[in-house]
Amino acid sequence: MAETASLRRFNPGETFISLKYPNYRLWFIGQLVSMVGTWMQSAAQGYLVYELTGSAAYLGYVSFAAGLPSWFFTLYAGAIADRIPRRTMMIITQSCMMALAFILAALTFTGLVQPWHIIILAFLLGICNAFDAPARQAFVVELVEREVLTNAIALNATMFTSAIVVGPAVGGLTYAAVGPGWCFILNGISFIAVIIALMMMKLKPMRRVSSKATAFSDIKQGLRHTWSDSTLRMLISNLGITTIFGMSLVTLIPAWSVDILGGDARTNGFMMSARGLGSLVGALMIAAMGRAKFRGWLWTVASLALPLVMFVIAGVRSIHLSILLMAANGWAFVSLNNTTNAMVQSQVPDELRGRVMGIYTLVFFGSMPIGSLIAGNVADKFGAPFTVILFSALLLLFALFTFWRKPQIRRIG
Repeated sequence: MAETASLRRFNPGETFISLKYPNYRLWFIGQLVSMVGTWMQSAAQGYLVYELTGSAAYLGYVSFAAGLPSWFFTLYAGAIADRIPRRTMMIITQSCMMALAFILAALTFTGLVQPWHIIILAFLLGICNAFDAPARQAFVVELVEREVLTNAIALNATMFTSAIVVGPAVGGLTYAAVGPGWCFILNGISFIAVIIALMMMKLKPMRRVSSKATAFSDIKQGLRHTWSDSTLRMLISNLGITTIFGMSLVTLIPAWSVDILGGDARTNGFMMSARGLGSLVGALMIAAMGRAKFRGWLWTVASLALPLVMFVIAGVRSIHLSILLMAANGWAFVSLNNTTNAMVQSQVPDELRGRVMGIYTLVFFGSMPIGSLIAGNVADKFGAPFTVILFSALLLLFALFTFWRKPQIRRIG
């Protein structure tokens, strides 16, 4: 009977239920425009770095620089996100990101851009992201009611992945037609949409933590809460391993497009967009499930699918088949990441959410540079296909370990 009741809650009509909330609509539209610009820049920047250096390792260095600040600032930023209005925090970070995009555009248009410029700008962007991401993760609950939180998180992923579908493809075509500078200019302009959306929202006063506690004591409280909950601990550990080894293929896409598939900037854009399309399908599927108790089951399927798809990609040399497989890769990654996010948030009290999501964000963004650095250097020495095979094997082994060590995660509703 319980299973029947759960299945009845599968309601495609609720796919976009969070959009009935005015603040969430503003957030969705503003972020969508901004994210399209962000992914245009991401695709163009990766290809520009590979054009300037011809090195897969250098792609890893740029990603490492972008992720490094998360190690130092994210936990503090999570504590701050529980103390000051998250909207204010994001307006500041989004404005700084806009300025960095315009600086990169200026360097590119003047012909002065060098790889070390991109590394410095990536590091500064990483600082912005370290403060922006915990606030953004915790902000969603201020925009909708708790009962539709999973749907809102899924629609966030839908918005994010829609941008991945459109942004890299447009970025690749723009790069081939008029050069990378215009990709960076358009990204800078796109931040205006989310800044205006944030300013237009009508929000309730946020519940702040006690002013007697210091930010560092707040951080310790968040760490204690996360460590004491064995399910949270395993979910966040799994997130770190998945990010280190599962995101490696994304770092290598520019080199893969040229060296393995024999393509160009357009191939790079279409490969990234295909991954975004698969992610979009996964996010919409989760949103359509509404309040159905599916998260543990989907998390299990995606944990197995991600390494298996990566293994197949490593042996394929057809551009068209590679694009299809990248879509499958995107579906698996977003399904795994979305369900982890929802399961973590559903178990955390409101007053601790910023701090716990700061830990979540630290693990996610902090793991990226580790994976990028390892992937770039291993690919330079042993080739990109070997790197993807190795990482897929490690992912599969850890997934099997998690199933054995914490089988109750599979039964989380």
